Amino acid sequence: MAGEKYMQTKRLTLRPFDISDAEAMYKNWAQDPDIIRFYTHKTCESVEAVREWIINWAKYFTALEEKGWDYGSYAIVQTSEGEVIGTIDYAESDREIRAAEVGYMLGKPWRGKGYMTEALRAVLAHCFDTVGLNRVWANYNALNTASGKVLANAGMTYEGLRRQCTMNNDEIQDREQYAMLREDWDIQKEIAHYQALPCVFEGFITVPALSDEEIFLVCTQKYTNPEKKHVPAYHFAICKGGEKIGNIGLRIGYGGGPRNQNLYYGGQIGYDIDEAHRGNGYAARACRLLIPVAQTHQMHTLLITNDITNPASMRVCEKLGATLIRTAPLPPWHDLFREGQRFSNIYEWRI
Repeated sequence: MAGEKYMQTKRLTLRPFDISDAEAMYKNWAQDPDIIRFYTHKTCESVEAVREWIINWAKYFTALEEKGWDYGSYAIVQTSEGEVIGTIDYAESDREIRAAEVGYMLGKPWRGKGYMTEALRAVLAHCFDTVGLNRVWANYNALNTASGKVLANAGMTYEGLRRQCTMNNDEIQDREQYAMLREDWDIQKEIAHYQALPCVFEGFITVPALSDEEIFLVCTQKYTNPEKKHVPAYHFAICKGGEKIGNIGLRIGYGGGPRNQNLYYGGQIGYDIDEAHRGNGYAARACRLLIPVAQTHQMHTLLITNDITNPASMRVCEKLGATLIRTAPLPPWHDLFREGQRFSNIYEWRI
């Protein structure tokens, strides 16, 4: 079945192609060998050749519709100018597993501005939230590194290199592949939710006395590194009497944008208790002592994450009354993945 006929993003309108789009399509990408060489289509030598391309395109998608398969084919229009700057489409490729392939092209003047990522995220939202697909995938000429950046920036996961797998424009090509699952998309929406939560940071505060009847926290470091996209953080020693028995840290903020998702997987709070002092509830008590600092920065929801093989940390979250949101697979780019961890429990603690 045909997808939504029109989609609107912040800067773009996605709408069906019309034969009258042939001139813009010819001017902006169809006659450009630097663009077309990465695709299965030949470079168009005239506007009339582009018209034939559009007609054949329509026949292909009509055949899918007759099979009852889902698809969507869109001209990407820069809304402010009314200019057709590219194309994006998806077509169901496997009914049994509810999978679809996505493809796109974009004219050179509009590259590097995030337009294609913006269009792709709109199509992904439609595929998962409206159509109900379980998997959306894309592959591309391995030499077309810009295409890989689009897929990564949209939150899709790299699945690997297929060597010399395609003949394209008389050339044997390597192709690289990305995909997104419904679960991945749900996680992306959760990340966006948390990144939109309020937080105020106008500088580090003078830390008040943080103590209960038995333990107290001593601030040992206030740290930030915007160049590495690290949010501001407080580091504390957990002390009992005159002895340091552990450490705890509080990160301020929720990250921002699809390229800064570390805090979803790593949380705002991290802690460790020296082995000799474990089993006494000190980690949960230290977490509660951080509440005044977090609330000073107007943070009222904190994420605490732990490895699925760490039941002691899970019990800390349970003592705090935190809610397990999901057990999320760690993306390969995350430091925890590189250290050998594969899944992260995501707990939400409202303070």
